Amino acid sequence: MAQPDSKKIFFENLSGAGKAIAVLTSGGDAQGMNAAVRAVVRMGLYVGAKVYFIHEGYQGMVDGGENIKEASWESVSSMLQVGGTVIGSARCKEFRSHEGRLKAANNLVKRGITNLCVIGGDGSLTGANLFREEWSGLLGELVEQGSIDADSVQKYSALHIVGMVGSIDNDFCGTDMTIGTDSALHRIIEVVDAIMTTAQSHQRTFVLEVMGRHCGYLALVSALACGADWVLIPEMPPEDGWEDKMCQKLSANRAGMKRLNIIIVAEGAIDRNNKPITTEFIKDLVVKCLGFDTRVTILGHVQRGGTPSAFDRILASRMGVEAVLALLETTANTPACVVSLCGNQSVRLPLMECVQMTQEVQKAMDEKRFEEAVKLRGRSFVNNLKTYKLLAHRKPESELPISNFNVAVLNVGAPAAGMNAAVRSAVRVGISEGHKMFAVSDGFEGFYKGQIKEIKWADVGGWTGQGGSLLGTKRTLPAKHVDKIAEQMRMHNINALLVIGGFEALLSLLELLTARGKYDEFCVPMVMVPATVSNNVPGSDLSIGADTALNAITTTCDRIKQSASGTKRRVFIIETMGGYCGYLATVGGLAAGADAAYIYEEPFDIRDLQANVEHLTEKMKTSIQRGLVLRNENSNENYTTDFIYQLYTEEGKGVFDCRKNVLGHMQQGGAPSPFDRNFGTKISAKAMQWISKKLVETFRHGRVFANTEDSCCLLGMRRRALVFQPVVQLKDDTDFVHRIPKEQWWLKLRPLMKILAKYKTSYDVSDSGQLEHVVRNRPKELDASVAM
Repeated sequence: MAQPDSKKIFFENLSGAGKAIAVLTSGGDAQGMNAAVRAVVRMGLYVGAKVYFIHEGYQGMVDGGENIKEASWESVSSMLQVGGTVIGSARCKEFRSHEGRLKAANNLVKRGITNLCVIGGDGSLTGANLFREEWSGLLGELVEQGSIDADSVQKYSALHIVGMVGSIDNDFCGTDMTIGTDSALHRIIEVVDAIMTTAQSHQRTFVLEVMGRHCGYLALVSALACGADWVLIPEMPPEDGWEDKMCQKLSANRAGMKRLNIIIVAEGAIDRNNKPITTEFIKDLVVKCLGFDTRVTILGHVQRGGTPSAFDRILASRMGVEAVLALLETTANTPACVVSLCGNQSVRLPLMECVQMTQEVQKAMDEKRFEEAVKLRGRSFVNNLKTYKLLAHRKPESELPISNFNVAVLNVGAPAAGMNAAVRSAVRVGISEGHKMFAVSDGFEGFYKGQIKEIKWADVGGWTGQGGSLLGTKRTLPAKHVDKIAEQMRMHNINALLVIGGFEALLSLLELLTARGKYDEFCVPMVMVPATVSNNVPGSDLSIGADTALNAITTTCDRIKQSASGTKRRVFIIETMGGYCGYLATVGGLAAGADAAYIYEEPFDIRDLQANVEHLTEKMKTSIQRGLVLRNENSNENYTTDFIYQLYTEEGKGVFDCRKNVLGHMQQGGAPSPFDRNFGTKISAKAMQWISKKLVETFRHGRVFANTEDSCCLLGMRRRALVFQPVVQLKDDTDFVHRIPKEQWWLKLRPLMKILAKYKTSYDVSDSGQLEHVVRNRPKELDASVAM
């Protein structure tokens, strides 16, 4: 194994020896909490600390006894895929009293615990901070009572707190996504997709109530993900007279041959006078005004249940490791912090700053300052609301700007879930901006054959939940047919191109850029939105379709591992897609709890394979019953999936047996995940707005003429920012032979996967979160939160 460079440090430098860390889950449960607990336990043990479970949240801390147990490596096995929290959660009135906190302090000091990792909502984290502030006083009282001695006060003088936000509502300010939110969205979208089929059959209107007593995030994002006709949220109550407007909208949609209506209501939805808006009220309103057959579905606790999504497992695992690092680095003067996600980046934020801002949102709503409440929720929330309004409510023709520009949209490369959501978004935003939108079927192959037609607002209705590519997509590159493509551009007077696709889309734009020297028709604004399950496009950390593929891999691995329950010890060898890019194997491995993941980017030899087999053999001699090994399809031309399977089978004789599985094209199929629907919708909307801006900038003397490098771009997510990058500048960042970027952010997750699988490795802490302050309004370009 390569030695760490100066930025990487071994864990001896971050030793937890002599420290005791306790982890608890408090308040409402959320899918992914178990992944966070697992990561805290294993990372804590890895750095040499003692780690304790506190069962039943603060109640267990107050009661002590068997509720506070030392954790072992094996005690968190097989919990990654389990929903809820296996260590239990309870709301504790006693902890709110001084006497309760005194009992809790006594129970912690007896076990030498001075580091707490609290997973819960703002109430749980506020309680933890109060406990920390009172700690020295509580120890003084315990000495007076004779419960502890004076030496203990000196030895355990400071209590360190790090929080992780576990809440399906995503109602905590300072983080883009809380643990459990993505899984709750999965449950909602599964139900909405199922309801849509029955609603369509009977031409019904469905009113769905989703959770969110004080926060409309779930309602808003699910409405965006399914293309709901109307959404009601507490942060932005509808204007007076909304009842008539909603009924007009529903009626207009039915008149436009739409056979169903979906209305999504947050459970805390209110009107401008802070009066609740109930699902029954809406149902009665629709029946009375329109006579539509209307049904109500209240999702309730279904949203909290089920297995965590791939996103939540990865988020929770990253945050759990980050929490342990934060605890190791704290001093007596370090404020309690929360570890959270900003864009694609781990951050640490002062706990009370986040809590105060979260409370400000509720105060703003109570005082009817609704615009301010929306802004306080953060740029992600604001962006969701703007995009929903833009796509759901069509302006009358008389109010549309007249641009006289024609914009073509096409898919290029292999299909990816979420492509259709991106096309729908582009078409509707383009029409809203006054453009005439054209759809090109079958990529550049269809382009040169003239398979181009105008596409209207209603044509893309219901596209968000459809998998694959409804436009059709091919891998054909334009270079051989530039003359015919230029002719079609001229015939249809195409003034701009939006290309949605993978690596072939990047190659296509580079070829069209080169063709500008010969054909003026290509001197128009061109932008690419990355969409590929492989996530191998340079210039973007994420691609549309990759999250859906990860969920397919994770779900399949869960089932495969479960198939071995109750049998003898077994190791599964799983082959994933991705070409030469190891993203799916690595991140899928992290989400599924893999023991190893073989990829092209990290070369391996027979010695590494042998070491992995020996490592698994050692683990199998304990209580571990199942092993999981992932292999990227092109990781090595000689060490094939069959070879690795045969090697493991032979070397594991007498300890474990082996099975292999090639996942294949199931990773490309299926309905898009909520993440991919929303990422596709919003990144495509942003790309379309860029096109509108460029068309105005480059329109001179009665025509569009754009021949600068910055008029042919890729829109990608880089760390915390969404960035438009000229494709020509991405050449140096690209390995064209293997069709991958030269630098890939997710490689930093590989040591994390190895640590959680009990390997000795080095870890790059240069990228770990630094304590920042909560910013009310981030700069506009720092809007990577567009992803969700």
